[in-house]
Amino acid sequence: MKIAEKRKKGIEESLFNWHSKNFRPFPWRQYSDPYRIMIAEFMLHRTKADQVVPVYEAFLKRYPMVEALANANEEDIKKVTEHLGLHWRSTHFIKAAKYVSDNFDGEFPDNREDLLKIPGVGDYVAGAILTVCFNKPVHIVDSNIARFINRYRGLNLHGEIRRKKKIIEMSKELFNTNEPGTFLFAILDFTYKICKPQKPDCLNCVLNASCKWASMSRTEISGKKRDSE
Repeated sequence: MKIAEKRKKGIEESLFNWHSKNFRPFPWRQYSDPYRIMIAEFMLHRTKADQVVPVYEAFLKRYPMVEALANANEEDIKKVTEHLGLHWRSTHFIKAAKYVSDNFDGEFPDNREDLLKIPGVGDYVAGAILTVCFNKPVHIVDSNIARFINRYRGLNLHGEIRRKKKIIEMSKELFNTNEPGTFLFAILDFTYKICKPQKPDCLNCVLNASCKWASMSRTEISGKKRDSE
């Protein structure tokens, strides 16, 4: 069930055009530095982006480079990040920084296999680093991207769908683009503002005409209207 090239280009163009007016300018999006992206993704775990912004900025002022973080005190990190909760994250920061410093001479690798060796870096964080920082057209999936693919393609998958084979395969197709990092931010903002978990804003969706989920919804509404007549 591959996405036809013409339709794929249509998705890209529609999302890029939409995103040019709806981009959320978070501070970590201003850089293509793997260290900054990793720190942001660690902080964003189960935390709203707006809550992360002030903590992220304070953190980077104190630990601007991976070497500074590798030599940091865990208690000091807890103080900087205490407003985010989930204090277990403080160990992630130091372990990850030390691993990069000790094993990669302070430079982040540009391949998924080595990135996944860094403590705390999972498949999504590795994908974010590769697309945003190294402009590599690799697949990346979180619950938001999985929801978008599931709806747009009318897959009707349930449960932990981000790990489903169909979702991963279609993500590979979608992110096979010249600007994978920009596409990542576009689809994340789109799923935040339009293709939301609850009550998606289909009326203002730029992909409404080609979305199978929207088509099924229109058919269902039309059927209910006929039944009531």
